[in-house]
Amino acid sequence: MQTSIATVSLSGSLGEKLDAIAAARFDAVEIFENDLLAFPGTPSDVRQRLNELNLGIVTLQPFRDFEGMPTTQHERAFARAERKFDLMQELGCDLLMLCSNCSPDSLGGIDRAVDDLRALAERAQARGMRIAYEALAWGRHVNDYRDAWEIVRRVNHPALGLVLDTFHILARKTELNSIRGIPRDKIFLVQVADAPQLEMDLLSWSRHFRNFPGQGDLPVLDFMEALSATGFDGPLSLEIFNDQFRGGSARTVAVDGHRSLRFLLDQLAERTGSSAAGVPQMPPRARCAGVEFVEFALDEHAAPKFEALLGALGFERAGKHKSKSVTHWRQGDINLVVNTEKEGFAHSFNIVHGSSVCALGLKVEDANATFNRATLLLDQPFQQAVGPGELQIPAVRGVGGSLIYFLDGGTDLGRVWDIEFAKARDTATRPAGLVRVDHVSQSMLYEEMLTWLLFYHSLLDTKKLPVQDVVDPGGLVKSQVIETPDGSLRVILNGSLGQGTQSSRFLSEVFGSGVHHIAFATDDLLKTVRRLDENGIELLAIPENYYDDLEARTDLSPAYIEELKAHNVLYDRAGDGEYLQAYTAQFEQRFFFEIVERRGGYSGYGAANAAIRLAAQARNAVPDAA
Repeated sequence: MQTSIATVSLSGSLGEKLDAIAAARFDAVEIFENDLLAFPGTPSDVRQRLNELNLGIVTLQPFRDFEGMPTTQHERAFARAERKFDLMQELGCDLLMLCSNCSPDSLGGIDRAVDDLRALAERAQARGMRIAYEALAWGRHVNDYRDAWEIVRRVNHPALGLVLDTFHILARKTELNSIRGIPRDKIFLVQVADAPQLEMDLLSWSRHFRNFPGQGDLPVLDFMEALSATGFDGPLSLEIFNDQFRGGSARTVAVDGHRSLRFLLDQLAERTGSSAAGVPQMPPRARCAGVEFVEFALDEHAAPKFEALLGALGFERAGKHKSKSVTHWRQGDINLVVNTEKEGFAHSFNIVHGSSVCALGLKVEDANATFNRATLLLDQPFQQAVGPGELQIPAVRGVGGSLIYFLDGGTDLGRVWDIEFAKARDTATRPAGLVRVDHVSQSMLYEEMLTWLLFYHSLLDTKKLPVQDVVDPGGLVKSQVIETPDGSLRVILNGSLGQGTQSSRFLSEVFGSGVHHIAFATDDLLKTVRRLDENGIELLAIPENYYDDLEARTDLSPAYIEELKAHNVLYDRAGDGEYLQAYTAQFEQRFFFEIVERRGGYSGYGAANAAIRLAAQARNAVPDAA
C-alpha cells in the first residue's frame, strides 16, 4: 500500500513541504494546485525535485465545478480540464482528482453527470490519464459516496474511478457497509482524515479542524475495516486542513502524519488479522504497568534544597549510583532519581531547562519490543555511552526533548536499582504514606498537544479521554488525559491558549515543554498531610470560600470539612467515588507535587477544583521584576 500526504496539509513553500514529506518517509504526495501555482519554477522542476526525493505523485487536486454545468459553461469546463491535463503531463502525474460540483449554477440529474464524466474519461484516456471522482460532503447535488459510486458505475469507463474520503463520509454519518461492495479497481484513491466531534457546518469543520487518524473522534478504523473487505491496496493518503498544522513545523507535522498512518494500519491488522502489503510489521502496543522512575536534572546548588524537600515528603535516599553523581530516592513503589552529573544528557538538559524532570521510566512487558515499535512509529531513539556495569536502557525522545525509558521485569532492566546503585546508609526519614505515581502532568504549546497525544496513544495501550477546558486566571487551558485501561499509567497533556496561564509561565520558566507536576497516591491523604505538616511541608493555601461552598453543596459533616480546610485539602465526588488532593508549593517556580487519594473507584482528576488550584498558584507566583 502506497502512503501519501497532500501538500495542503503542511506549512511552508512547496519545496519545503516536499523535503518534509520525503524526510518523513512517505512514498508519494498529492500536489495541491495552489502550492504548484505559487512555486517559482516550472512543473518540470517539481517533477525533477520529486525524482530526486524518490517521491511519487498520487494526484493533482482539486479540479472543481465540472459536471452538470449549463450549456453556456459546458465547453469552458472541458477546456479547463484539458489545461489540467497539459499541466499533469509536464508534472508527470496521471490522476486528476475531481470534486463533486458545488457551484450554484450546476444542474442536477444523475444522467447529466454520467454523460459529462463519461466524456471527460474519454478525453483523459486519450491522454494516458485518469479521473478520480469525490463526493464532497457539501456538494450541491452529489454529497454521498454512494451517489458518486453510482455515477462511476454507470459510466463504466477504465479511466474513471472513485475517491473515498473518510471526512466526507464520516462527518455525515453515512453508513459504511456499501463500501464493501465497491470493486477495488474502481477505487482510485483513499484519503483519510480524523476530526474532533464538533457541532458546526460541514465546510468550516472540514477546512479548519481535520486532524490525523488517532487524534480525533471519528470512527476512521470502522471505515478502514469496510475498505479492507474490498481488497484495496492502492494509495492511502492524508488530506488534512488544519490551521495549527499549517502554522507549525512542516517536518514535525509530516512525521506525525506518517506515524498516524502506520498506527492506523497496525490497528486494522489487529482487528482484521491481516496486514496491508508493504506495511512494516510491528510489535503490539505496549502494556504499561506504570511509572518506574522519574528523573530530575539539577545542578549542585539546587540539589540539596530539592533533596531536603524529598526527605520532608517522606522519601528515603535508597541508593547512590556506583559511578555517577546520581541518587535514588524511594517511597512505596515510587522511585525518584536526582541527577547532578556535570556531563551527559541530564547535564545538558539542566543547562537548557534549569531544575526539571529530564526523563520518565515506564514499566512495560517487553522493553525491547516497545522500543522497536517506537522506532517503527518514527519516534526518535536515544542512546548515550554507558560505563562498565551500567545498563543500556532503551529510550526515545519525549516531550520537550526529555527522555522516555522502557524497563521490564524479564531482563536485567528490572534490577536496575541493584545493578547500578549502591545502597545508601543515611536514610533516617519517616515515610508519609505515598505509595505510587498516580499521574504525570505535562505542559506544552497548544499546537503540540496533538503530536504528543498521538505519540503516547500509538505507542502504549491507552485510551484518550475527551478534552477539558480549564479556566486559569490568565486564560484558558486545554487538558487531555491519556491513560491505560487499568489506570496504572495516567498522563495529562496541558496546552495553553493564553500567555498568562500557569501552563504558559511554566513554558517560559523552563524554556520549553515538559513535566509540570507529578501526583503521588496515598491510601489515607489526611494522615499523609498531617505527617507532611509535622515535617515542615507547607501545602498550597486554599481560600476559605472554597470550604464554605463545599459545605453548601455536599453532605459532608462540618467537622470533616474543617479538617480538610485545616490541611488545605480539595475534595471532589463522582457517583460513589471520592477524590482528595493537596499540592506542594512550586520548586523554583518550575514544578510541584500533588498528593491524591482515590476512593470508591473514582477515576477523574478533580477537574472541578482545577480553577481553585490555579488561582491559588497564581497568587503564590513570584511577581515579575519591576
